[in-house]
Amino acid sequence: MASPTPTGLRQKGYVMPQSLSAVYLHLVFSTKDRQPFLQAPEVRQEMHAYLGGVSKSLDCPPVIVGGVEDHVHLLCRMARSVTQSDWVKEIKRVSSIWIKRRNPALAAFAWQAGFGVFSVSTSALERTSHYIASQEEHHKQRTFQDEYRTLLQKYGVAADERYVWD
Repeated sequence: MASPTPTGLRQKGYVMPQSLSAVYLHLVFSTKDRQPFLQAPEVRQEMHAYLGGVSKSLDCPPVIVGGVEDHVHLLCRMARSVTQSDWVKEIKRVSSIWIKRRNPALAAFAWQAGFGVFSVSTSALERTSHYIASQEEHHKQRTFQDEYRTLLQKYGVAADERYVWD
């Protein structure tokens, strides 16, 4: 007996014609040399909203965007059709152009060249979201470098610090 054709399977409800994904990523990157370009709360809030919008336009809807004057955290559901590096490159490129146009006083604005991106399980989304939402409080006691080292250690990522802090 011949096996059913793909069309026959579809008609019987056996084939799901969708490709689905639920991959969450926590992206962290700083301003170049950790300059406090995002010190003004209104500039920071606008930047976070803008970063979220850019991510969403890349089919990577944000769960939360946060940070302080010298770095950002972005938690999103990753698209199936974009690579991590292309996603980050476009977020940085577009937001850098936007902020320089928004405020000529920020003409020297730049993001660091590197970034960290870490996987987040669905069971850890709430905890990670709370962590990102609490950045201002968190950084009253801890530097970006210490925070980043802790993330690298937590996720088992080896890094040569000579090349991390640009």
